[in-house]
Amino acid sequence: MSKQRVMETVSPLKDVDGLHPFNRGHLISGGMCIQPATPLSCLEIMKRSGISLTGKHMVIVGRGETVGKPLVFMALAENATVSVCHTKTVDLQGLTRQADILVCAVGSPGLITADMVKPGAVVVDAGISEIDGQITGDVDFDQVKEVAGAITPVPGGVGSLTTVLMLKNLVKGVHLQEQARQWESDLNNA
Repeated sequence: MSKQRVMETVSPLKDVDGLHPFNRGHLISGGMCIQPATPLSCLEIMKRSGISLTGKHMVIVGRGETVGKPLVFMALAENATVSVCHTKTVDLQGLTRQADILVCAVGSPGLITADMVKPGAVVVDAGISEIDGQITGDVDFDQVKEVAGAITPVPGGVGSLTTVLMLKNLVKGVHLQEQARQWESDLNNA
């Protein structure tokens, strides 16, 4: 079964994950849409912590459809300079050490170690894996917290806020559906 075809069958106004091509297109172009909750969570955590993205170099490790790719456009909208790393990136450590803000969303436990982080950098761990029944992130938290200026834990960081933001997307979807119904009614009555 085609993943793309399945996503296209869901109304973009009911797409709380922000994965419908309509929402993706508006995300890229800066239009009104439902944004994916996990990258939104990454940004919201920084905003609530008083961390501005303007002029900062954000390095995203992970180019997945759920976090990495949408986060690129969301961070650009916040005036960050964005670099994306992935499994084929040469010199990952060299690039991550340049980051003012390092976001990791790969699903590779302990991938990011202290020697890969610029001192004082903001580190957001959006990765999640299970090892021996324990949830863990992509960042070696105990090592990296000694180098980072700020860091999110796993569990208890991005994932916790993601759940709340999905509910916020649900409410936004309901409002967008109401607006669409009103717009259609106005057209029919014109």
